[in-house]
Amino acid sequence: MDFDAVLISPRKERMLKQGYWLNQTIIQSLHEAVEKQPNKEALVSFRTETKQQISFNFKEILDLTNKIALGLKQLGVVKNDVVSCQLPNWWEFSLLYFACARIGAVLNPLMPIFRERELEFMLKHAESKVFVVPKLYRNFDHETLANKLKDKLDTLQHVVVVNGLGGNNYDQVLVNHGLEQNQHALDELNHFQADPDDVTQLIFTSGTTGEPKGVMHTSNTLYANIVPYAERLHLSQNDVILMASPMAHQTGFMYGLIMPVILQAKIVLQDVWDVNQAVELIHQHQISFTMASTPFLNDLANTVAEHHDQVKSLKTFLCAGAPIPSPLVQKARQILGVKVISAWGMSECGAVTTTRPEDDDERSFNTDGLPLPGVEVKIVDKAGNIKPVNEAGRLMIRTCSNFGGYLKRPHLNDTDAEDWLDTGDIAYQDEQGYIRIAGRKKDVIIRGGENIPVSEIESLLYKHPDIAMVALVAYPDERMGEKACAIVKLKENSKHLTLPDIVEFLKTQNLANQYIPERLEVWEEIPMTPSGKIQKFKLRELISAQS
Repeated sequence: MDFDAVLISPRKERMLKQGYWLNQTIIQSLHEAVEKQPNKEALVSFRTETKQQISFNFKEILDLTNKIALGLKQLGVVKNDVVSCQLPNWWEFSLLYFACARIGAVLNPLMPIFRERELEFMLKHAESKVFVVPKLYRNFDHETLANKLKDKLDTLQHVVVVNGLGGNNYDQVLVNHGLEQNQHALDELNHFQADPDDVTQLIFTSGTTGEPKGVMHTSNTLYANIVPYAERLHLSQNDVILMASPMAHQTGFMYGLIMPVILQAKIVLQDVWDVNQAVELIHQHQISFTMASTPFLNDLANTVAEHHDQVKSLKTFLCAGAPIPSPLVQKARQILGVKVISAWGMSECGAVTTTRPEDDDERSFNTDGLPLPGVEVKIVDKAGNIKPVNEAGRLMIRTCSNFGGYLKRPHLNDTDAEDWLDTGDIAYQDEQGYIRIAGRKKDVIIRGGENIPVSEIESLLYKHPDIAMVALVAYPDERMGEKACAIVKLKENSKHLTLPDIVEFLKTQNLANQYIPERLEVWEEIPMTPSGKIQKFKLRELISAQS
């Protein structure tokens, strides 16, 4: 694969000179951890289905990394090849990334909720050579679907299955192959050194403007965000981190997979969110930090309140993906005793703004935080003029962690010659520099921290034989932040349409279950502009008023 990460080289010299790019890779950080504390418990992987935990120290992680790297090389994976994976938060995910980085391959994490429609596009666009999946996860047969996709895609050469029963089993193909006994293979592996400016991660956005876009990151762009993020939150090797947010999402990948190695801290992975199990893990491992969307925090506070089971080790809970309701911040502070941190970010650059541990609690529910070191923000009008304080406008950011560009879509990079990225969001900035996201130019619905691809779902619904017009809009939900409502106008001869009808229809279109609207409104007329565009702001107002 030839990666067109065109946004890297123009700013390389400046980023290095300013000290934001560290020229460090995850393999270098892993070696440093092994040198300093090889026997420290570094990774604990909890599997809900079996209720079992498996743990590794840093030395074991490095040894396994080398084995998996040799296994990938035996499959024909070379530098700049894409290895896709659709794994939950299991140790096999983390080690697969380290192994890819070891040989210069690019990991492409894919959310476990994706099904045939999304996966076929993403695997084809990425030209993935290897696809790593679980045999079964949450009662879905990923292996069968992966093999079906392999038959359809010329570039996909291998399917590797965690807990598989055949010759494509993860352990058999990538771990227990015995290649580490081959001195020539080891010498070849040890000879390779990755460049910190090489693409190391390819992660897809949620397709809010149509088809998903492949975000390219290098070690330098990832580290440029993770290091100041950890410093802002006062995280260190003494912290124990819980990650229940999917590592196939940028949140889990950057702060649950990479950050613990950089910090030489311990990470505990939870593959399925179960609040009671999370409480047990917090007690057992003395978890001090976690980050997730607001439903996780709400569940945790409610459970602890109900059972009076204090989680005294947990000091900080960072929420991102949607505004945090003030009652939730107050409830978490009172019941859990944690500091709630508000944050806002993008797959393209990681966290952009966060509140600080030393800030007043109210900052976490009335702002999205201050820019991290290495981040500049400006609020502008349509003409690009700077807006006054506390006036909403287009949010532009210039950050050291900005991505390398969209794969095969450089015309969509939205980054100008001076490195300013148009976020697509509307925001304002107060006198102290804190940002508040006020709205979105793009029609995004953020359900439990996950972006819903509005235009794609609307396109599918337009295929329904009874629908003449459709608009998908957000409505508020106490637990999930937002949910999706489909507002439709029926065709002239159609008399009846129910929510189960459209749910069943979207399932036949191979849409992921999490993207299916939870509510349906059938209206005789939908508000339009004089030019014939649906007035979604009016729809949101009307739906929210009814919620």
